[in-house]
Amino acid sequence: MGKNDLKKLFSTFKKEDFFNSVNLHIHSNYSDGMNDFDELVIQAKNKNLKYFSITDHNCILGYKNTKYIKDKALITGVEFDCFYRMSLLHILGYGIDIENEKINNLCAKNEKEQRNDFIRLLKSRHPKNVINAIHDAGGIAVLAHPCCCNVISLDNFVKNLVSLGLDGIETYYPYDRFRSVVKFSSRTQPFHLAQKYNLIQTGGSDCHGDLQM
Repeated sequence: MGKNDLKKLFSTFKKEDFFNSVNLHIHSNYSDGMNDFDELVIQAKNKNLKYFSITDHNCILGYKNTKYIKDKALITGVEFDCFYRMSLLHILGYGIDIENEKINNLCAKNEKEQRNDFIRLLKSRHPKNVINAIHDAGGIAVLAHPCCCNVISLDNFVKNLVSLGLDGIETYYPYDRFRSVVKFSSRTQPFHLAQKYNLIQTGGSDCHGDLQM
């Protein structure tokens, strides 16, 4: 599926889809999740998900080793750790060519860079390089869980990322499960920013164990 086709597909998803039939943010044990990649694919199929993406940190090995790579419901994905304007952020890449040289060069070189929070921070990437690599691989770049970014103005932060080529923003995300306090922005703000900057809206459970919706 090409970049434009993927954008069109994502634009058809509605709020209820992200709580029932679409999950674009899942982690396997190739990064900091607990379950095997193929096991998660089976769980997704058992839950009758129409579309899903396993987005391991700085790693696409799951896609290179899975027997489900041609499953039409499985959208290739990755989550890169980045650092920008004094804030840690995560950028999701969807629909990427897993053989793309730039993507592979950005991926972790060992398990610690995939699983260890501290090492991942030290090895964080510049978002411009990440966004460019995702585009070069035919994919779209999405800001993950934006309300987790420790920035005073999320609007200005997103605006700057858009100038670097950002395509989308994760608007459907279970903040209550992963962050007890959203420090600098309300959980409704990403929806407004998506409209303001004409960004694709995505969502997912960010599960690190059994698949949750």
